[in-house]
Amino acid sequence: MRTTTVAKSLAAGALSVLMSTGAFAEEMTLRFAGVFPIDHQGTKMMEQVAADIAAADVGLTVDVFPANQLGSGEALFEDVARGNIDLAAAFIYADTDPRLEFLSMPFLLGGWDDMDNIMRNMDSEFNTILQEITDEYGVHVIAQNPEGFVGIVATQEPTNWNTFDDKGMNIRVWSSNVVKSMVETLGFQATTMAWGDIFPAIQSGIVDGAICCTKTATYSIFAKSDVGTHFIEYNSISELTSFYASQRTLAKLNDEQRAALEAAMTKASEDFFTYNRENDAAFGQKLLDSGYTILSLSAEDQAAMAAHVQENVWPLMVDSVGQEIIDRLLSDKN
Repeated sequence: MRTTTVAKSLAAGALSVLMSTGAFAEEMTLRFAGVFPIDHQGTKMMEQVAADIAAADVGLTVDVFPANQLGSGEALFEDVARGNIDLAAAFIYADTDPRLEFLSMPFLLGGWDDMDNIMRNMDSEFNTILQEITDEYGVHVIAQNPEGFVGIVATQEPTNWNTFDDKGMNIRVWSSNVVKSMVETLGFQATTMAWGDIFPAIQSGIVDGAICCTKTATYSIFAKSDVGTHFIEYNSISELTSFYASQRTLAKLNDEQRAALEAAMTKASEDFFTYNRENDAAFGQKLLDSGYTILSLSAEDQAAMAAHVQENVWPLMVDSVGQEIIDRLLSDKN
C-alpha cells in the first residue's frame, strides 16, 4: 500500500479546512474539467450539472471545460487533489496509486445491471474502496458514470479474434498493467499510450488499434473521423468516468452548496447511465451504417474468455491492488 507524503499533506490540509468551515460560504465560481469531446453526451451532462447548480440559486457558478482543455485525464486527478481544479469528470488512472488498478479489473462486471448495482451504487464495496483511497489524496468521488463496455477499435480484422491465439496486431492500452496483461493474454501485442496519442499512432501505423471506447464513443470519435474499420466487442471492462471534487473546494462550501452540487451530479449520473443503456444498440447500428464491422463473441466464447482472463490475469493484480481489495470487490457479486 502506497501513500505518499504529498498525498498525506494534501488530505490533512483539506481536512483542516473542512473542520474550520462555517455556514457562510460566499458566492463562488468552480472550474469543472472534463475529457469528453465537445459534442459527446458526457459533456452535455457536465453542462446539465452547471445549469442545475445555477438553478438551485445557492451562490455557486460552474464553468465547464470539456475536451481536455484543462489537462488530460491522467493529469486531472493531481490538479483536483491540489485544488487547482475544483471538479472533474474523468477516469481515475492508477498512475497516482497502484491500488487504483482495480478500476480496470477485467470481467468483474457481467452487464448493465452490474454497472448500475456496483459501479453506480456509492455504497458498494467498489465505491467504498475507491473513496478510501481517494480520501488519502484529498479527493471526494460524488457520482459514477459507467458508459458501457469498451471494445477494441481496429484498422483490420484481427487474426483469431475469437480465440486466445496470436492476433498479429499491436494494440494501444492505457496506463494499466492489468489491461496490458489482459490484452496480451488474448493474443495481442500491447503498447501503453496516452489518449491524446491514439489518433496519430493509428493513422501512422504505429499501432493497429486501441482498447479504449464504447460503441457510442467509437462512432462519435473514430467512425465520424473515418478512422478504424472494426470494433471487437469483448465486453471485458466498463468505460467509467467519475464526477469527483477537491476536498479543499468542498471545504469552502456551505451545506446548501454541497447538497446542490451532489444533487446535480447524482442526477446527471442517472441521466447519463439511462442514455447510454438505451442507446448502446442504436450506436452499434450507427457504426454498422458508417461502414464498420462489429465482431461479437458467442455466449459460449464470451464465458470462456471471461474464465480464462479471471484465472490468468486476476492473480497478477495481487501485488498492485492487494488480495483484500480483490476479495472485497468480489463480495459485491455475492
